[in-house]
Amino acid sequence: MARQSYEMSFLSEIKHFKKAELKSTETLLRTEDGTEYLESKDECGNIRKRVVSVGATLGYLVDTKPDLQVGEIIPGLILGSQDVASDLDLLIKYSVTHIINVAAVIGNFFPDKFTYKKINIYDRPHVDIVQYFPACFTFIDEAIAKKGCVLVHCNAGISRSASIVIGYLMNRKQMTFEEAFKLVKDKRPATRPNDGFLKQLKEYQP
Repeated sequence: MARQSYEMSFLSEIKHFKKAELKSTETLLRTEDGTEYLESKDECGNIRKRVVSVGATLGYLVDTKPDLQVGEIIPGLILGSQDVASDLDLLIKYSVTHIINVAAVIGNFFPDKFTYKKINIYDRPHVDIVQYFPACFTFIDEAIAKKGCVLVHCNAGISRSASIVIGYLMNRKQMTFEEAFKLVKDKRPATRPNDGFLKQLKEYQP
């Protein structure tokens, strides 16, 4: 009798189960180059990835909270992290029409809603980031000419994407490296290109 009662209770729980009551979980994944990122699904079932370390395991705790700070660089050009790129409400708030995604392990979140340029760039000091400038700059120019707004993002939004934006200001706005870096840093305080990218930007001759 007790077993029958238990089975009926169990069946009742299954019958009244609600998907919304499931707790979201995150899975830690590691790519071949050592990059670690957390993968989860949002309430709509879309997969979201957030990088937590690059290369070798870091010797300190990593803040995995979403980084939704948006750097409004100049009219029509903003800088942010992958968290901004995956937040549709935020993209709409900033009137984004075009997105440059230079993350190596992050796909385009809303390919049916925005015009994308996807370039897989690794955040490594030896990577020649200047080679990607012309294509990115042309994409930005075309978007702004159409009165659009471009979001440039990578994973954290501090090295690869920031370097693209700094280079754009140097090339199109005739700024020195110091001027461009200061403007981007003021607009997005987390900005920190890796040492290799910094060296390339300082030596860059538009």
